[in-house]
Amino acid sequence: MDGQNSEAVMQQVQSELANAYAQEFFTTVREKCFAKCIQKPGSSLSSGEAQCIARCTDRYVDATRMISQVVLQAYNQGGGD
Repeated sequence: MDGQNSEAVMQQVQSELANAYAQEFFTTVREKCFAKCIQKPGSSLSSGEAQCIARCTDRYVDATRMISQVVLQAYNQGGGD
């Protein structure tokens, strides 16, 4: 494989990994936040359930962002060599 093909393959793999990660993240958030916030499933959410889901989702997004920053920082400081 030449360099250009190798780079294209690497970009495709990275894209597929990012999609898989995003799908897993949203599935986990949906399952965990639903279990935590929805006491009696019905046809609509109460305002309390909607607020709980919003806060729960925000916490998962913030935690993931923080973990990603720490991993990236460690990688940039020589951990990824």
